[in-house]
Amino acid sequence: MTNIQTGPTTRGLSRFAIPAVCGLITFLGYYSQYLFNTSPDLAPGPLTRRESITLNTLLVCLWLTYYQACTVDPGRYKFPPKEKEEDNNNNDNHITRRGGGPQQNARWCKKCSAPKPTRAHHCRHCARCIPRMDHHCPWTGNCVSLQTFPHFLRFLVYTNAALVCFARLLWARLYYGLWDQRHVPAYLGPSVGALLGCTMLSIAWFATQFALTVLLVTTVRSWMLGKTMIEEWEAEKHEALLARSYDGDDYWGADGHGGFVPVKVEFPYDNGFWTNMAQAMGTNNFLRWFLPVGGGGPKISNDTPWKGTGWEYEENGFNDRVGMWPPPDPEKLRRERAGAGGKWPGARENLGTGKPEVEYYRSSEDMKAAFKRRQQEDLRRRQQRRQHSSEEDEIMAELEEDEGYEQRSRTRSPPQQGRTWMNSEGDTLWDYGVDVDEEESYGYPGQGVSESVPLVGTATGYDDDQGDEDEDVPLAELMRRRRVRSSEGYE
Repeated sequence: MTNIQTGPTTRGLSRFAIPAVCGLITFLGYYSQYLFNTSPDLAPGPLTRRESITLNTLLVCLWLTYYQACTVDPGRYKFPPKEKEEDNNNNDNHITRRGGGPQQNARWCKKCSAPKPTRAHHCRHCARCIPRMDHHCPWTGNCVSLQTFPHFLRFLVYTNAALVCFARLLWARLYYGLWDQRHVPAYLGPSVGALLGCTMLSIAWFATQFALTVLLVTTVRSWMLGKTMIEEWEAEKHEALLARSYDGDDYWGADGHGGFVPVKVEFPYDNGFWTNMAQAMGTNNFLRWFLPVGGGGPKISNDTPWKGTGWEYEENGFNDRVGMWPPPDPEKLRRERAGAGGKWPGARENLGTGKPEVEYYRSSEDMKAAFKRRQQEDLRRRQQRRQHSSEEDEIMAELEEDEGYEQRSRTRSPPQQGRTWMNSEGDTLWDYGVDVDEEESYGYPGQGVSESVPLVGTATGYDDDQGDEDEDVPLAELMRRRRVRSSEGYE
């Protein structure tokens, strides 16, 4: 399948995206002129001088903006060498940083081995962190980001303008050359080649016009709201998480300690549509927004790291403090906190007690006593889980007597399979070009998850049955289940 915004989903097809775009522009822009000018029996005749100049001017602007959208660098962060050395030392000392500055930033890119500034994401195609990444567009082979968005928007504007101009010329020939002469004998009307060419041009024009109009409208709408495609995905996921918590879903912890109810976080970078577009285009001059050459755009201020364009963004003050976006991903936090420092869930209670992660025994008797103690703790957790399950069964039995309970339960959408959350259009961060494996990190290497980041449950769209069920199950029980599955398979 092929998505309008994210391109072909089949592996290997994206390499043909740019040649396909160039071929489509050539077919609609130049083959159409050849057909109209060389078919005298196709009314209203060849293109006029004015029509040719208008169409070819738009085509030149289209080619220029497309070239810029494909070749302009999406942005590259440059960190001072001293800062990287300090960051590595801080990683060894387990210092947690939060906020927007170099001494407070808690986001770390594992692939780049460098801090990750605000609103940046690691692109799996460009293999680096991209400032204010919107998505990686296969149709341009480049990321739509802070530096390339103005060129991408101009390309969409001139493409739609050229398609509208072409549609006027095409429909004039379809009406006067075909519909007006539908009662004329075939040998007096347009040739078969002209009819076939007009048919192919009409189909290609309709599909292209529809797709690019939708893309232009959605792109302008999101950037007028100050959001990128990735941030819209994050906002929709956050809303789904809040909706599930408001529903009173029992996901939030079977024993009351499975997680905390998430707090609503407002999108902080929406400062009004005019300010948002001026920041995106790099200038307040409205006329420069549409110049195919010399329009410019914002550039990263690498001369002053952590300050200026691409490093810091103005917030609207709707949240209690700055730096709250993006909201913590519950699934990542759950996995990272479960595996922070090599600790398994049964040892989470010792995270803040200062107890050693590895116990050393003075004798074999101490080792046996510790083993029995762990067995008793496992048995106690298993009994608590069974007791809670029986209580849940009793509560469900009582609720089923309520006539409206069954109907209310049907209205809740079932969770989707897999660990990757999808938005309403079925897109994931991987579809936008984000390196999902890299995005797992909320802290610096070796730190795990900062204790200042609250642990929350997962949103609708995750398959939590397997992960949460096996999380607190003792190792002996897991091995017994594995043996049972193996014996069933041999039978």
